Formats: sequence, structure tokens, C-alpha cells
Amino acid sequence: MGVVKVILASLFAAAILFVIAKLIGHKQISQLEFFDYINGITIGSIAAELATQLDKPWWKPTVSMLVFGAIAVVLNLLTKKLPRSRKFINGSPTIVMNDGKLYRENMKKAKLELSDFLLLCRQEGYFNLNDIKTAVFEYNGKLSILPVSTKRPLNPGDMELQPKPEHIGTELIMDGRILGGNLRQKGLSEDWLRKELKKQGYQSAEEIFLGICYDENQLTLFPMKN
Repeated sequence: MGVVKVILASLFAAAILFVIAKLIGHKQISQLEFFDYINGITIGSIAAELATQLDKPWWKPTVSMLVFGAIAVVLNLLTKKLPRSRKFINGSPTIVMNDGKLYRENMKKAKLELSDFLLLCRQEGYFNLNDIKTAVFEYNGKLSILPVSTKRPLNPGDMELQPKPEHIGTELIMDGRILGGNLRQKGLSEDWLRKELKKQGYQSAEEIFLGICYDENQLTLFPMKN
């Protein structure tokens, strides 16, 4: 009966850890898939107990580790035989931006904050969101970007061009709130911002999910609802 209790306790712990990992979200596991992450920390913890708790029976944590190893093998076989199960186990890619529109609800489902999204864009070499056609948040926490057709990977030096230098955009509105510090840093006022909002057909900052000011005070707005 002792072995059966350990097996049942291990299966229950695996289910709880799986739910926790799903709730944490994609970006917390980086390159690892969901169950790889869960399995790694769990087996590591059990192995540490086996190595340090010498006064306890050795076979209990050993059986538990074997159970977790068996679960991993079964899940790997399952995802190979039934590809649709991979979506449930690992999650699926989420489109967070397309055709100049940010999908707020998709970002919430993927647990991706605006600041993290902008960081991922910069890491991929995109400092201006207007250069992005489509952005997909992958299940491994990476951001895949499809640039607009006019942004080709061509070196201006090859054509003897002198392109105008670009600078990083400044966030002026995030999730309906005006960032006063950033506004002052750009030397702009709230009156200017309100006028720009009205020019683009908006009555207040509460309608804006994200507002970024680029070079020459070009304000790019992404509404709460598309």
C-alpha cells in the first residue's frame, strides 16, 4: 500500500503543478515547454530530498521520480501520436498585433504586459511599432514578428543612402493612463496630447490601450477596442 500512496501522491502533485504552470503564463518558462518545466523542478526537488533526507526510506522518493519520468515519456508519446493534444499541454501561439492593431484581450489571455511586449519588440530589433505587420506571442515565451512589406532587410550603405536617424519611441499612454513623466520628458503638455487624440478621433486617453510618440512628435495610438 505504501508504494500505491506514493504513486497517487505523485500523480496528484503533477496535476497541481501543471495547473500552476498554466496559470503563471508563457513568459515564466522561457524556452521550456510546460511539462518540461514542471517535471524539471519537481524531479529536482525530489532528488534533493532523496540526497538530504537520509533518515527517511529511500524508495519513496525514488518511486516518485520514476513516476514523474514515466509521465513525461507518456506525454511525449501522446503529443507525437495526437498532435492536437500538444495545444492543450503546451499552449498555442497568440496573435497580439496585426495590421496596426493591438489585441488587448489576447495579451491578457497570454499574460503579456505592455512593457514586456515593447521589450520583446526591441529585442527583435523593432523600436517602432509602425514597422510591424503581425506579432505572434509563441507558447515558449518568444515573440515572432512579421515586418511590413516596405521594411526589407537591405543595408542602406549598399545603395549609398544616408537614412535619417531614428530614436526610441516614448510611451505617453498605457492602458488608458497618461504617463505624465514621459510627457514632460518629451517637452509636451497634456493639452497637446488631448488635441492629438481629437485629431485621430478619440475623446480621452481612457479610450487608448497604448500611445507612443516617435520622432517629430508623431503620435501612434492603439485603441482599447478594435
